[in-house]
Amino acid sequence: MSLTQSNYTQAPPALPNAMVIFGAGGDLTRRKLIPALFHLCDAGLLPDSFAVLGVGRRDMDDDAFRDLMAEQIRDHVGNAFDRSVWERLVAHLHYMQMDISEGADYERLRERLSELDTQRGTAGNYLFYMAVPPSLFTRVTGCLGAAGLLRETEHDWRRIVVEKPFGRDLESAAALNRALHGNLDEQQIYRIDHYLGKETVQNIVVFRFANGFIEPLWNRHHIDHVQLTVAESVGVEHRGGYYEEAGALRDMIPNHLLVLLGFIAMEPPNSFESGAMREEVNKVLDAIEPLSSEDVLTRAVRGQYGEGAMPDGEQVRAYRASPGVDLRSPTETFAALKLTMDNWRWAGVPFYLRTGKRLAAQRTEIAIRFKQAPTVLFKNTDVEQVAPNTLVLRIQPAEGIHMSFDAKVPGPTMRVGTVNMDFCYQDYFGNRPATGYETLIYDCMNGDATLYKHADTIEKGWEIVQSVMDVWAALPPRDFPNYAAGTWGPTAAGDLLGNDGRLWRGIETPDT
Repeated sequence: MSLTQSNYTQAPPALPNAMVIFGAGGDLTRRKLIPALFHLCDAGLLPDSFAVLGVGRRDMDDDAFRDLMAEQIRDHVGNAFDRSVWERLVAHLHYMQMDISEGADYERLRERLSELDTQRGTAGNYLFYMAVPPSLFTRVTGCLGAAGLLRETEHDWRRIVVEKPFGRDLESAAALNRALHGNLDEQQIYRIDHYLGKETVQNIVVFRFANGFIEPLWNRHHIDHVQLTVAESVGVEHRGGYYEEAGALRDMIPNHLLVLLGFIAMEPPNSFESGAMREEVNKVLDAIEPLSSEDVLTRAVRGQYGEGAMPDGEQVRAYRASPGVDLRSPTETFAALKLTMDNWRWAGVPFYLRTGKRLAAQRTEIAIRFKQAPTVLFKNTDVEQVAPNTLVLRIQPAEGIHMSFDAKVPGPTMRVGTVNMDFCYQDYFGNRPATGYETLIYDCMNGDATLYKHADTIEKGWEIVQSVMDVWAALPPRDFPNYAAGTWGPTAAGDLLGNDGRLWRGIETPDT
């Protein structure tokens, strides 16, 4: 069972295990993984028989590694920091210097893990976390396999967590999956997406299928269209080199937005078991109608930000002025798609996806726009039309659910106004500190892959966007930069909906 806000403090501790972090000296370990373990420790969800073994090139001992992690833990957990919790966790942190590309070093790793089994009672259960560049995934798994560290028995388990990107196109993603399967069974591979650790993403399933008034309306008869937005106000910062190779489309849509779409559009699974959930998500991806080369020209939009002013007045430079970025870069920092599905539930309902950097606000949300009600009732009143209802699932910030509907304005005449209902997780369940990794790490320790991606899901996602990547590679953009920093993207993104008589939901202000 996945860890949710309601059962956070009621769930049992995870199973005994040793968590090996490859790339332990990196940014991901300091900012996300160790803080997530801190929060799990605070909630009593880490077992007593537990160890973290950081692995990296830097030569240091356990105490030096603990000191290094302690230097920044306060910054990343904020007011949630509790010295007694940290002292409990830090005693479980260990370190080993090794060259992860050198096969001979894995014999030393095997010996160190055997020692931790004895010292910490980790029972031979190993969770290998790949906090390293994707170019090292196959090398590390190959070395682990050769050292016998991936073989499971009836008494222990071995699992590996792989961070995105999972390839950079369909061909490379399939090659990566083949390489992983050369040393691991699919059930041992946990492809992580931190978006799926957020409460609202998990709550999509509960909201849809646990509420009798929602599911009957969740189809083409009542829904006009769906908008998925992942907007970032930050630029590429120090990741210019990576972003030049990725771009907004590769970075966000196959990995994040399409899986969100899967949760929104899937049929009811038979259970919360991971296989049932993944199967329904994959059915959604199978139903998405392929984009031909001609479709890409009218149903896909790309953009790149230029210099501009953010809403707080900060003047920021253009993408092409960022470190590591070519002065004539054709890389998109904004991407939008119009997708449709060929299935009974969603035939004729467009799904609009957009993501970008240096946009006007930091927002991740899913907006469900219902069809407009008939106005015949109001033909002899001052009401000319009624606004369509919108349901918004806010993923970040301020996770929650927002609903707008029409009501009569008080007074002697018939006037209609739009009112809002708003549910915020913090108001109802408190604001438990989280990085988005807590649920995912806990689930992996317990063998629950519900919120992780299957090999088929990865490849289907790349298959959907492959034609877009091919067309964009063949036709370099002529108008970059085509939107100013601090706006909502290029004009063509508005036309994507405008040509259908629709508008992007206005999310510039907090009360919309």
